[in-house]
Amino acid sequence: MKLFSILLAIVLIVIAPFFGQIDLHFEDMLNNASSSHMLFWQLRVPRVAIAFFSGAILSLAGLVFQSLFRNPLTTPFTLGVASGATLGTAIAIVFFAGTVFWQYLFSFGGALLTVFVLFLISRSLKTTQTNSLLLVGVALSFFYSAALMVLFFLSDFSQSYSIVRFTMGSLNIIGFGLVYPVAGVSLLLLATIHGYRKEVKLLLASLDFAFLKGIEVGKITMLLLLLTSLAIAVCVSVVGPIGFVGLIVPHIIKTLYQKSSDQLIFPTFFYGGVFLVLCDLIARNLGASSDIPIGVITSLLGGPFFIYLILHRNRGR
Repeated sequence: MKLFSILLAIVLIVIAPFFGQIDLHFEDMLNNASSSHMLFWQLRVPRVAIAFFSGAILSLAGLVFQSLFRNPLTTPFTLGVASGATLGTAIAIVFFAGTVFWQYLFSFGGALLTVFVLFLISRSLKTTQTNSLLLVGVALSFFYSAALMVLFFLSDFSQSYSIVRFTMGSLNIIGFGLVYPVAGVSLLLLATIHGYRKEVKLLLASLDFAFLKGIEVGKITMLLLLLTSLAIAVCVSVVGPIGFVGLIVPHIIKTLYQKSSDQLIFPTFFYGGVFLVLCDLIARNLGASSDIPIGVITSLLGGPFFIYLILHRNRGR
């Protein structure tokens, strides 16, 4: 069954670039001067690639946050990290002409600031008060949303339009220039989390137990949170905030594999990417006059799923 699902996922990734609103002429795809060649190699293939690596980052980040905070409802979005990155990117659009360099810098700064605040607050909370930390993240998200509204008033029409389009999430890119940084940080995140897989397992069991095993709890936790925030910041600065991926995929993988978190790292990374590729495929083929923003599709799926998780947790108590 697992082998079949892997093969099915690979087939989905391979065929995804061939579907869209504009039909491809296969006989022209190898002709550099044809529109089909440009559409396939400069738009469709980079779009599938950016979708895969962005989904992988968001899913793996969700697994990390749920493991470190020992709360199945925590994600980069529910804790406000992605919202901080979004606000930082909006600041770059309004005050720094929206150049890619400033978007990366301010996006990471917003995410880093949020993680720093959460880390300081978590040190004053008991290990059982993870719900309180979740509420702090929600409060930070509301604060960032209010600050974003202020930026709307300070921006002109074109800047406001750019911010609105950005907050909906978009995988529309041209060429592979923006794929490389997202792919790079996703692989770095995967390698680092896999390298600390035993520590993550011990942290998930108990902070005290991990400390007795010789784990530098504070150092490892901060390292993973900072690296995860960096990956989220780069991802959000390129594709915008795409919600609920970090909530849906880890829970589905946990249900299917029934293993500890240290053994779910690669499946979460891979199927997170496949999930966003599938969502993008749906967004591009609903028959609308233009592509539906990818954030809309994931939110439509994630909202009911989030409610289901809350109800399921309450029934289990």
